[in-house]
Amino acid sequence: MFDKPNLQQFIHDLRQNEHIAHWHTIPERKAHYAAMPTSLDRRLRDVFVKRGIDQLYTHQRSAYDNVFHGENIVTVTPTASGKTLCYNLPVLQTIAQEPDARALYLFPTKALAQDQKSELAEWIESSGLNVNSYTYDGDTAPAIRQKIRQAGHVVMTNPDMLHSSILPHHTKWVSLFEKLRYIVIDELHMYRGVFGSHVANVIRRLVRLARYYGSEPQFICTSATIRNPKELAEQLTEQSFSLINNNGAPSGKKHLAFYNPPVVNPSLNIRQSASKEVRTIARQVLEANAQLIVFAKSRVRVEVIYSDLQSMMNKEYGPASIRAYRGGYLPSERRAIEKGLRSGEVRGVISTNALELGMDIGQLQVCVLTGYPGSISSLWQQAGRAGRRQDESLVILVAGSAPMDQYVMNEPDYVLSSEAEEARIEPNNVMILMDHAKCAAYELPFKVTDTFGGIDINDIMGYLSDQQIVHLRKDKWYWMSQAFPAHNISLRSASQENVVIIDQSETAKTRVIGEMDRFSAMTLLHEEAIYLHQGQQFQVEQLDWEEKKAYVKAVDVEYFTDANLNVKLFVIEADHTADEKKYSASFGDVAVTIMPSIFKKMKLSTYENIGSGPIHLPQEELHTAGMWLDFEEADLLFYGRNRFEKMLVSLSHLMHHIGAVMTMSDRNDLHTAVQIKADHSEKSAIFLYDHYPGGIGLAEKLYGRKAELLERSQQMMAQCPCEDGCPSCIGEGSEEGLKQDVMRWVQSLLGR
Repeated sequence: MFDKPNLQQFIHDLRQNEHIAHWHTIPERKAHYAAMPTSLDRRLRDVFVKRGIDQLYTHQRSAYDNVFHGENIVTVTPTASGKTLCYNLPVLQTIAQEPDARALYLFPTKALAQDQKSELAEWIESSGLNVNSYTYDGDTAPAIRQKIRQAGHVVMTNPDMLHSSILPHHTKWVSLFEKLRYIVIDELHMYRGVFGSHVANVIRRLVRLARYYGSEPQFICTSATIRNPKELAEQLTEQSFSLINNNGAPSGKKHLAFYNPPVVNPSLNIRQSASKEVRTIARQVLEANAQLIVFAKSRVRVEVIYSDLQSMMNKEYGPASIRAYRGGYLPSERRAIEKGLRSGEVRGVISTNALELGMDIGQLQVCVLTGYPGSISSLWQQAGRAGRRQDESLVILVAGSAPMDQYVMNEPDYVLSSEAEEARIEPNNVMILMDHAKCAAYELPFKVTDTFGGIDINDIMGYLSDQQIVHLRKDKWYWMSQAFPAHNISLRSASQENVVIIDQSETAKTRVIGEMDRFSAMTLLHEEAIYLHQGQQFQVEQLDWEEKKAYVKAVDVEYFTDANLNVKLFVIEADHTADEKKYSASFGDVAVTIMPSIFKKMKLSTYENIGSGPIHLPQEELHTAGMWLDFEEADLLFYGRNRFEKMLVSLSHLMHHIGAVMTMSDRNDLHTAVQIKADHSEKSAIFLYDHYPGGIGLAEKLYGRKAELLERSQQMMAQCPCEDGCPSCIGEGSEEGLKQDVMRWVQSLLGR
């Protein structure tokens, strides 16, 4: 067996390390309890007695009480605080009293649904309640599906399956819809951006059908920490909510170490690879016999760290002591790893963010993050994986060379003191709304007096009637097309014309592995691009733009690709404008003309440019929402045209990184462009725009926080130790004095 862990000594030694940029300790927290509800069914009370539990945590009791007061609730407490009981207990109590009652559980992934089914199954078995719970996803055998439709008290699924399989075939699910008491939405914070906007419309369709069958279900939601959980729940469901955030769960002392790798190229301010430093730290943790989880951003990094650690652990503890965990593994493999972590047989796991969600993997002692995960919310989710309820734990954030990583190293208070980011959705994006209006019309005819998401349905139906998709008969709009709309609509993108991605690594086994909207495909699926799917690297061999097909082959390379686009923007209409002293800011509709030019090969470990190539694709146009900053002609004249253009590009690079973090979005969801005037007809400007047709609310949010965007850009430059600019601040290819010029200019924009 393993020796007694020596975590205390490791923490002491690490604290003395010269590369620790900051050390923060969160004191232990005692539990806060509330009495068991007197109304609780005797069989459920007996389960608590068997487990030696005679009280609930305060948030669990609040959730129970509020649900039985008829309220929709959203519970927001840290990882491993017992959120699952906030929905399982009221659901089981209701079914115990009303055997015909039904509940629908929505999880963002299949794996999470399977995991939560196990926990619910333990409660059902221990209590002896006659409750049937099932997962319904793409892996569910056809023979079992009919049984689930007729006899499932609790049906666990994901939004994709609800959208494409359950709602279109609602007549087979009458027993569920007629008695539907609860809709549980777990990991609410995952439903943001395009995905969240689609899911909001799926829930509109779900509630519409439930009402048709005579039920008015209550919502029970749980979320990781985000700034606006109540607002997001209300936007997603169009109902009012009570917020439960009186966390009563205990937690042990937690240390958070900010580790900045050494600089290996002082002139370019390039640091040692974060992956390499993580391997060294992970080895030391395992040698101290502490149980460990490492989070890495891609399959490549997961596998590199894993292979290095495995060779060392094999000799002492055997091959099963260290494991990798990522998308693409079989469910049986994932269950075995999760079980090994809970039992302690697995000493360390290297994972993508697949283990960030609330799956039961026990509570490990040390968590190492390979780079800033992209949001404060994700950082605390991952950090929450370390620390049993009463034990001391350690979280180590190892920085990369990216701007946000270095910003966090220099400004740890950004993580420690700031509220988590807001999650944004735009359910009424025209393209998304139109797609789901089609699905809703297929599922159930619309009356001419109906609304969909508060919008008069007749305008939408009139347009679809012109397309010969629906027709009006006796004050109702009926579906008339042969097509089945849900199959052609992906919840993960906003573009209707998707490019299908075909893996031809094995000639005899070509298979479709995904799809992508055409605007993203221009930068991510051009020929010779490195495309990542479930962490696996693929090289694009051929992009058939006419047929919308990309043919890829699996590769294993130490670089990724980044495309350069020639982008021209035209303002269609400015909805809002604010004149500041040295610039003006606007938000409105923009037309974006996109022409790919070249792509760069960027080294994974250092972000160095190691090659390039041309892209041969036609021009595309995108109508979306954008915000832009217009600058005075005096600045152009003072710095000179060439210099000022480089300054605009440098500032836009920073604003892109920071804007993605501020809106809690992927950098692919938000794009930036720079335009410098050729004559006196237009001003020099930086644009930030939503990279989806019609916009999804990101640029609008940044327009409201424009001063903060400039302020954070200034802070990041000021704290970066480079002289003239580097990949950690204003980007590569900087020249003498450029960073100082940009800093002086931004100072003047801020009125200093």
